[in-house]
Order: sequence, then C-alpha cells, then structure tokens
Amino acid sequence: MRVFGWIAATVIVAGIGTAAATYVWPIGAKVAEIPVVGDVTRGAYLARASGCIACHTNAEEGGAPLAGGAPLRTDFGTFYPPNLTTDPEFGMGNWSAEDFARAVRQGISPDGEPYYPTFTYPFYANFSDQDIADLWAAFQTVPPVAEAAPSHDVAFPFDQRWGLKLWRAAFLGTPNTDPDPTKSDAWNRGKELVNGATHCAACHTPRNVLGARIVAERFTGNADLPVGGKAPSILAADLIAEGWSADDLAYALRSGITPTGDVFGGSMAEVVQHGTRFLSDDDLNAMATFILDANS
Repeated sequence: MRVFGWIAATVIVAGIGTAAATYVWPIGAKVAEIPVVGDVTRGAYLARASGCIACHTNAEEGGAPLAGGAPLRTDFGTFYPPNLTTDPEFGMGNWSAEDFARAVRQGISPDGEPYYPTFTYPFYANFSDQDIADLWAAFQTVPPVAEAAPSHDVAFPFDQRWGLKLWRAAFLGTPNTDPDPTKSDAWNRGKELVNGATHCAACHTPRNVLGARIVAERFTGNADLPVGGKAPSILAADLIAEGWSADDLAYALRSGITPTGDVFGGSMAEVVQHGTRFLSDDDLNAMATFILDANS
C-alpha cells in the first residue's frame, strides 16, 4: 500500500508541476511596430469579409455595432464575443495597434492571455501589416459604447484559460493563403479570402472532441456545428454534383438564394446578411472560382 501511495503522490506532484509550468509558459511572438498608415475604407471592407460585425454585434437584441455579440452556445459552454468599440474601459479604447495585431494574428490579449478559439484568429495569421493597419484605422471610427459584454459561461476545466496553451500547441496552424503561380489571379484572390478572411473552413469542416478542426476533412461539412445546426460539404466535387456553378455560388453569397430557389438559413444566413453581401462582385466570383476548382 505504501508503494501505491508513493506512486499516487508522485503522479499528483507531477501533475501540479505540469500545470504550473503550463500556467507560466509564455505564448505568442513579439509584435513589431506597425509602420504603415491605415485605409479606413479598405479596413471596413476587410472587417465585413472577416465576420467582425456579424460576430461582435448582437443584432437580434438591438445591440450597437461591435459592442458585443450574441451568445455562442457550444458543448464547452456559452461564449460572448467582446466589445470592440473605442470605449477605453469596455472596448479597445486603450489598445495600441500592436495590441490589436497580436490579438488578430495570434489570438492573444494585451494582457498575454490566449483567446478561446471561438474567435477565428487562426484564419487571420497571414494578415499583412497593411491589413492590420487598415482594420485598426476602421475600428478607430467606431463610436464608444460603455457596455461590457457578458462574461463567458464555461464550466471547469474549460474555464481555465492556461489550458488553451496546450490546445494551441496541439492544433494551431497557419492558413494556406499563399498564391499559386500556376493559377489565375481570381483563383488566388479566392484562396486568400476563403482560407483567410472569410474563414469558410470554420463551419464547413468537422471538429474533434476538443473542438479543433479535422484538417484532413476540410470542407467536407459539419453535421454538428459548435454553435448548433450543420454546414454542408463545399467540396468542389459535391457542389458540382448538386448542380452548382461559379455564377450560382457567387450569387448565393450575395443574395442568400440557392440555385433551387431556396434560401440559406441559420449561421450561413447571418454570414450573407452581415458579411458576404457587401463584398465586390470580383471577390465573390474569386471565392466561387477557388471553391469550385476540383484541385482546391
């Protein structure tokens, strides 16, 4: 019995030591000064494409733009997108451009805490300094709203943010947005948007028991979205088999209407209403070109 006691004690001490080491383990990379001047118009466009307004505005409750989003109910708890207005207490009014860059590209708060991956920061890792400067300039025009978003309602152990460091080490990757020189400009622009800003794989890819996307099954659909509902396959072969053309897909992303005359519902309806309907025809056609390419 004494041996088992020593074993149990050793396991407990080792567990505590591992937890303590993880807790103090620094994450992320140092952010250099953002040296460029932002373009407000381009930043507002990129914010729409990236879903910032859709997620961080509680439109159903009449919330002010970017003052905090509707609750995201998942198997891990309920998450509330934070206030992104210029309010210095409850929003980003006291942030620097570098704080913003670290949050968007690395998923780390100004205090050095990891954000939950309900924030789709993994798709924004390749945003350029110009992208960040443009977004930052646009967010500086948002009127302050002195209202805190509700705290996340997450049970133990998922309420322990330090544990996200392990999640990041296991699952965090960089999006493939680099251009392919063998493809057209439209295809490459579509790749940049689909794999980056518009983060299509966030919904249209199944997830494992820890909430991470199963990369090998990218775009095959998700029958159990973390926020409820389902997303169909958007693999090129599946869409083509169902009769979709590039024009159909671009039109659906603009209007929410499918080739059969049906309309998008659930999360996809929100994506169109608050995001893709504001994109240019060129960008919608580029996204459709990329998605419907059999080799994408």
